[in-house]
Amino acid sequence: MQQGLIHAYLLDGRGGSRRLQWPEVQQWTPGQGRLWLHFDYTDEEARNWIAGPANLDPLVSDALLTEETRPRTTSIGDGLLIALRGVNLNPESQPEDMVSIRLWAEESRVISTRRRRLLSISDLCAQLDSGRGPTSSAGLVVAIADLLVWRMSDTVDNFEDVIDELEDRVVGDASANLRLDLAMLRKQTITLRRYLSPQREALARFLGEKLEWISEADRLQLREVSDRLLRHIEDIDAVRERAAVTQEELMSRISEQLNSRMYVLSIIAAIFLPLGFLTGLLGINVGGIPGSENPHAFLIFTVLLVVTVAIQLVVFRWKRWL
Repeated sequence: MQQGLIHAYLLDGRGGSRRLQWPEVQQWTPGQGRLWLHFDYTDEEARNWIAGPANLDPLVSDALLTEETRPRTTSIGDGLLIALRGVNLNPESQPEDMVSIRLWAEESRVISTRRRRLLSISDLCAQLDSGRGPTSSAGLVVAIADLLVWRMSDTVDNFEDVIDELEDRVVGDASANLRLDLAMLRKQTITLRRYLSPQREALARFLGEKLEWISEADRLQLREVSDRLLRHIEDIDAVRERAAVTQEELMSRISEQLNSRMYVLSIIAAIFLPLGFLTGLLGINVGGIPGSENPHAFLIFTVLLVVTVAIQLVVFRWKRWL
């Protein structure tokens, strides 16, 4: 269990805590204080303990060990089964590849599981080690949700910086790789939005649960977390809409450039069409070609072609095609 158990904290009810080893966890009783167990659910021993000696409802144990989960809050008896997601801030990872955490919270115990590392959990551990952590099970869950949302701020701000840069590039005609960058930004915001919306619903469901071990202070803090998450969702929606407008502007500019080039080619083709007809007509190898015996015929014909081009240019200018 040393590998499967990431850490175990015994809260002292005053913001501090004490780290427990696995033998101490096995001897724990609710009278000793609130217990927080954090597991890596991919470890076989951790899976066996959660499915058996943890004395959890089979529905709860299955949810804590499932591979894929959607943000939600479900009330089971006097406890809450909660699934949340945070942005992936691990090295060489994409933020939209969100990391999930599953929690079973009851008045005296919180069990959480994850597969990949979450920096928000490291932040919470640092708070507990310094004596500035939550004092109850409900406060612990609220703190996790708070830190998950707080860690999203940098990612959302980065999205706004990226769309500002892309908009400047469109205005400045720097369109190299612009379509690819816009498509990547839209993909990231759509993926992130897909998980944040149900996460807000999960927090709202948590806020609406009438359990005695959830204090009014915890509800107030959770309401602030939900409001902050809503602002992040609105900012992401704004970035996505700006990206769509920027992409439309880019396509409009590309279309204008294409039309401009096609227009130039059309003018050139219109100028050379009669010239090509005349030279083709006089270039056939049959008898009776006018000027074939005149030494000045080529010069006269060349002047005629120049005059033809001049007449065309005057007509194009009169028609305002040039």
